[in-house]
Amino acid sequence: MDSSAPNANPPASEPTQPRRLPDFLQSVRLKYVKLGYHHLISHGMYLLLSPLMALVAVQLSTVSPGDLAGLWEQLRYNLVSVLTCSTLLVFLSTFYLLTRPRPVYLVDFACYKPEPERRCSRQTFMRCSEATGSFTDANLDFQRKILERSGLGEDTYLPPAVLRVPPNPCMDEARKEASTVMFGAIDQLLEKTGVRPKDIGILVVNCSLFNPTPSLSAMVVNHYRLRGNVASYNLGGMGCSAGLLSIDLAKDLLQVHRNTHALVISMENITLNWYFGNDRSMLVSNCLFRMGGAAILLSNRRADRRRAKYELVHTVRTHKGADDRCFGCVAQGEDGDGKVGVSLSKDLMAVAGEALKTNITTLGPLVLPLSEQLLFMATLVAKKAFKAKIKPYIPDFKLAFEHFCIHAGGRAVLDELEKNLELTEWHMEPSRMTLHRFGNTSSSSLWYELAYSEAKGRISRRDRIWQIAFGSGFKCNSAVWRALRTVSPETEKNPWMDEIDDFPVEVPKISKVGNA
Repeated sequence: MDSSAPNANPPASEPTQPRRLPDFLQSVRLKYVKLGYHHLISHGMYLLLSPLMALVAVQLSTVSPGDLAGLWEQLRYNLVSVLTCSTLLVFLSTFYLLTRPRPVYLVDFACYKPEPERRCSRQTFMRCSEATGSFTDANLDFQRKILERSGLGEDTYLPPAVLRVPPNPCMDEARKEASTVMFGAIDQLLEKTGVRPKDIGILVVNCSLFNPTPSLSAMVVNHYRLRGNVASYNLGGMGCSAGLLSIDLAKDLLQVHRNTHALVISMENITLNWYFGNDRSMLVSNCLFRMGGAAILLSNRRADRRRAKYELVHTVRTHKGADDRCFGCVAQGEDGDGKVGVSLSKDLMAVAGEALKTNITTLGPLVLPLSEQLLFMATLVAKKAFKAKIKPYIPDFKLAFEHFCIHAGGRAVLDELEKNLELTEWHMEPSRMTLHRFGNTSSSSLWYELAYSEAKGRISRRDRIWQIAFGSGFKCNSAVWRALRTVSPETEKNPWMDEIDDFPVEVPKISKVGNA
């Protein structure tokens, strides 16, 4: 028996109540009761319509050829009514086709994988931090403790300006990092899709902390010689959730611009945003953020549906910036010595929880099956109307989605979402492995997670994927995708393919870092 079992002969001075093991039989029964309830409600409409359809079938079986001939004669002598109904039907059909939202397809995406020279083990990170001479011994020890509990592995990436001793954070190095990441991802994407740069009509680039002039979007236009009327946008200062904001913006633009492609680029720049001070709220970012980026090709062309991987179903945006506590929980500023960094408030987890609650309250009715919505409504009515002392019902989002891509912002965030959404280790695996292998790559982390699921061969036709991200402001954004085809790992090219058999790996709660 394991160590958690009760002692067979407890000391007389310490009387204890025997601990009971969970009633697994009852748990299984409850599971199948809930599963049966879900199927009953989900297919209730078919059950209700079945008797009606049977009656219609019986009635139609009594219709004779003479009855059909009589109906035809009535229509022949009532031509005006037939023409009126036909015209109305054509008008309504045309109106629907012209006003319905255009479908948005995700043709393909690519994630940038830096060259091996950019790899930074945790020991290398500590050695470079110590070599700068900027940090006190206490704060070096603080960074080591953060790394040991972060969930990051030994193969994340940092730009050369940060790894160099002494560091060389300058505008030229920052531009080199930006161009390396962006162009590396775009080149791979264009190769995978066969799309010419001139076919791109919409360009959206998001990078929160590096916004030079000319802009990053202008750098893309110049490098790939995009056409002169391209609708280009550059989003800055919007945090780790800006990737889904860019998807939402591109979706709206694709409703206006007909028959075109939209290129979305999500990245963050490390070079000019490395913190060299001793404010611990700003040092956390150094320990978590790493180099990376992704390029996504969207299309509203119906001809692209045949080769597209996914169709965008919903986007939901939540902004808590009207609350001062939410607004300031992630903020760029100067410390007491005038050194610039990004501070993370102690309220961050609570604020993220509030934003998530608001977001899923909006998203839930759009995606949850009727069975879950009825349970949620019944619990709410019992609490509000009858003052019942019961816990709020947490909908089972596993009934709405097969895959979850949760922003790999840090281990604490992933732990809380796994607990609150009652997800399994299998559902959390893409997020945890992305954090371990690539670190927090900001807005692009969602795409490394989706690439992981593809490399594992998990994406099947009609699967539903929920991407959810948090960002400064404070924002929580969601995107829901539906797979249009089964993604075969044998034909995929993504940063996981040459090492996917090594994952998943066990990530201990605390993993010691050797001395620098």
